[in-house]
Amino acid sequence: MSGVEDLDRHFREEVAGLRSPDHAAGPGDGLGTRTALDTRTALDLFDAQLESRHADAAARWMQQQGRGYYTIGSSGHEGNAAVALALRPTDPALLHYRSGAFYCARARQAGGVDAVRDMLLGVAAGADEPIAGGRHKVYGRRELAVVPQTSTISSHLPRAVGVAWSIARAKRLGTECAWPDDAVVCCSFGDASVNHSTAAGAINSACHAAYQGLPMPVLFVCEDNGLGISVPTPHDWVRRAYGNRPGLAYFAADGCDPSAAFDAACEAAAHVRKHRQPAFLHLSMVRFLGHAGSDAEAAYRLPSEVDADLRRDPLLATARLLTTAGVLTQQQVLERYDEVGGRVFALAKEALDSEPLTTAAEIAAPIAPRRPDRVAAAARRTSEPPTVPVGEPVTVAQAITHTLADLLGSHPEMVVFGEDVGRKGGVYGLTRGLQRRFGTARVFDTLLDEQAILGLALGAGLSGLLPVAEIQYLAYLHNAEDQLRGEAATIQFFSQGQYRNPLVVRVAGYGYQRGFGGHFHNDNALGVLRDIPGLVIASPSRPDDAAAMLRTCVAAGKVDGTVSAFLEPIALYHTRDLHAEGDNAWLAAYPPPADHVPIGRARTYGTGTDLTLVTFGNGLPISLRAARRLERQGIACRVVDLRWLAPLPVDDLLREARATGRVLVVDETRRTGGVSEGVVTALVDAGFTGAVRRVASADSFIPLGNAAQLVLVSEADVEHAAGELL
Repeated sequence: MSGVEDLDRHFREEVAGLRSPDHAAGPGDGLGTRTALDTRTALDLFDAQLESRHADAAARWMQQQGRGYYTIGSSGHEGNAAVALALRPTDPALLHYRSGAFYCARARQAGGVDAVRDMLLGVAAGADEPIAGGRHKVYGRRELAVVPQTSTISSHLPRAVGVAWSIARAKRLGTECAWPDDAVVCCSFGDASVNHSTAAGAINSACHAAYQGLPMPVLFVCEDNGLGISVPTPHDWVRRAYGNRPGLAYFAADGCDPSAAFDAACEAAAHVRKHRQPAFLHLSMVRFLGHAGSDAEAAYRLPSEVDADLRRDPLLATARLLTTAGVLTQQQVLERYDEVGGRVFALAKEALDSEPLTTAAEIAAPIAPRRPDRVAAAARRTSEPPTVPVGEPVTVAQAITHTLADLLGSHPEMVVFGEDVGRKGGVYGLTRGLQRRFGTARVFDTLLDEQAILGLALGAGLSGLLPVAEIQYLAYLHNAEDQLRGEAATIQFFSQGQYRNPLVVRVAGYGYQRGFGGHFHNDNALGVLRDIPGLVIASPSRPDDAAAMLRTCVAAGKVDGTVSAFLEPIALYHTRDLHAEGDNAWLAAYPPPADHVPIGRARTYGTGTDLTLVTFGNGLPISLRAARRLERQGIACRVVDLRWLAPLPVDDLLREARATGRVLVVDETRRTGGVSEGVVTALVDAGFTGAVRRVASADSFIPLGNAAQLVLVSEADVEHAAGELL
């Protein structure tokens, strides 16, 4: 508590020494300085700063009482209140975790929200906290256009770029947008974060768009306190890194000086609003009370450094401005300070009595709401005739292409994008012709950055569009997994469904390609996707399933805000045959537009009673061929295509397993961390008492050429394992 007490004592002593002029200014008077900051705004700024400072102290007090769970404070960063007041309360804000004063100032702008109560309920993990409902301490309120963000370093920047892009794109498409046409997207972060690849990529993608003349109204706000926890940021590094970036207007000010911070923020916001181009606002800050409650600054900072920061206290600077201008006396400053402090601590005491979340079901409820009846109804609604005649034989690739066209025709807010998806039509031709038919506003190429692609999708979904993004290869998705794990999957969890980002990510993946491959083009690693709560993983193998399941994913995104990874087996894209050359047994009739496959429903082939083969992806044709040979040996099989890898179709799986009492899981992913681990566990958890065995690919990266077959599951592996099991 000594840090809080020292900060309080220093403020009081310094205010007592301030000198006031002989006259007092009225609320309508100016501040006597050359600044855009008027008296009323300065008082609002000061009150927001006071609320934030006292909330930090209250959070540490609450921790001492055993009911405070978050102590990353905003003390020293209170200058960000000036940024809030330079913006409009309808400008979407994705905020740094030291944004307490910004949040308080935004609440004052909008009215009707007690920002301090929100923050302290978050500290206490109270279930009645209005945005996350006790799940995490975040800054967020739909009424304030503040989008909740987690503490993951700079992971929110790609989404902010996507939000900024979506404002003009929604208007161009004539679809409803969550933000005003002239909105500015504010995105704040610390100086250490500018070095993270996510930040570098996001800022680069904004500049890339600006270079092409695309509207990109995003204001990047770097709150530079010179420290990344304990690691100093090199002097002048941020300015040198971003001060002369083409397409990025640069503004800088002392964030501890309320007039300078407000003027720079107004100038930067006006530039973005007028020109619809990105800007970088660099505010020099200080950090008090360490990185978080447990951080002992004495281990890495000199007393002289701490003293130098104290002299720059932004609260003291605002108090000095107000007293020098005659708006407040020293006594009035201290009375205001104590009045706000008293109110904040009264709210803190109330927060101690707030009720926490009490059940696992209650906690998880917002992660992935499922309303299958509504999804089914949405999937059946089509406004355009199908692209090809219903019943026409198609490959997997053709089914996906035609379905994308049907969906684009039925959903005017839907956009399809990714690297090479536009003029080229994708590296495998699956989006060929879509740009020509639906225009460059709806089907377009992106830059080569998976984080930027997913961030664009997350911002688009948040803003009211329906994004279908393509990642060229599964191996490339690993570059950007946190955009799914830390951003896409958490937005409904941390906002109780008030915010959502409907998203379908099409990913070409799996092994078994012939003539082209190697690890990056034959990747079978799915463990990281199966670990993400709420993420739907669709894995179609047959053409008719590919069409119907894609319709389901898009409908679920529109209805429930579902985030889906749609995994497409490259080796089956253009496959026509199953058992013999020319049999066309892997073609399927293009299904009616109203057909869809409910999430979490499997598909069974055959009615054999000796053995159940459970599989997915390329494992389906492998298993069907193996089943035919086993049947010639007198072993009657049924083959279950899981189709959905998350959530697993447990009911269908258990039914088909009990039909034979023997299960062989054919898993083309790796033995360790692969899908079969989840399948076997699901059977055991459900009480299945029959025999279970699995065959899986080796714990190896996939090599080039024919050597790939040595580490992937083969038909011979299936037959051998089946024989041993029986």
